Amino acid sequence: MRDVTDHAGHPVTHGRATVNGVRLHYVTAGSGPPLVLLHGVPKSWYYWHRVIPLLSERFTVVAPDVRGFGDSARPDTGYDMGTIARDIGALMTELGHERFAIAGEDWGAAFAYAVAATYPERVTKLSFAEMLLPGFGLEDWSALTADNVFSDHFLWHVGFFHVRDFPEMLISGREEQFWSTWMKNETYNPAAITDDCVREWARCSAAPGGLRAIFEVYRATFTNIELDTGWARTPLPMPVLTIGSSHFIGEESRRQMDRTATDVRYVEIADCGHSLALERPAELARVLGDFFAG
Repeated sequence: MRDVTDHAGHPVTHGRATVNGVRLHYVTAGSGPPLVLLHGVPKSWYYWHRVIPLLSERFTVVAPDVRGFGDSARPDTGYDMGTIARDIGALMTELGHERFAIAGEDWGAAFAYAVAATYPERVTKLSFAEMLLPGFGLEDWSALTADNVFSDHFLWHVGFFHVRDFPEMLISGREEQFWSTWMKNETYNPAAITDDCVREWARCSAAPGGLRAIFEVYRATFTNIELDTGWARTPLPMPVLTIGSSHFIGEESRRQMDRTATDVRYVEIADCGHSLALERPAELARVLGDFFAG
């Protein structure tokens, strides 16, 4: 892992907090209104390391390792979107932030949506990037169909990761090879998934319980479908920015939030795949900064 600094060259601050029954690791940087950044699978806060210095001049950035990921604890249970939303809400209370903005990508976007749906009075704005919600398309894109297989976005791994024990058996000891190959395949620019990223996420997933915790997110899919369909009955009141890449989920990100919120806007980032913050960090930071500061 490379050293990560804020806009002024100061190292990010690492912290730990026990909230909602789980010990979370997080980093903070900068000053200004609080902005939470939530990573996806199999990542950690380090996914945002190229974006943090571009946002920290205007925001107090809080980038946690979600329960089970990075250097946070890996409990036996609690990998559904509702529990993780309560983790993040409790963390922000612990850090003294009653109201905050939140952004997420991939599963981090699903978790960010869950936070906004659980705490609509606390979340000022939401950014939802490159994700399909369980119950609103995630299962459809993972189906074995000709359209999916020959597209840029066949989510074959959703079913594989959902199966108990077999992914752990097959990937254990091959974490670097597996994550590198899988993540690069989802990018427009494979070089954006650099060795330091792969080593960091392989380190975390190879730790005791690391692979299990990652896959428990997928094994909570049916619980998440119930949660999502329930939350969607009450549209989000805050402004929502949806972001899609031109070579992966794209405008489907907007259609996800059109079902769940009333004030939705969309930005597409060109020549980019699934890992926005690694492939196009400057453009993503500009888009996020303009939205959250505007």
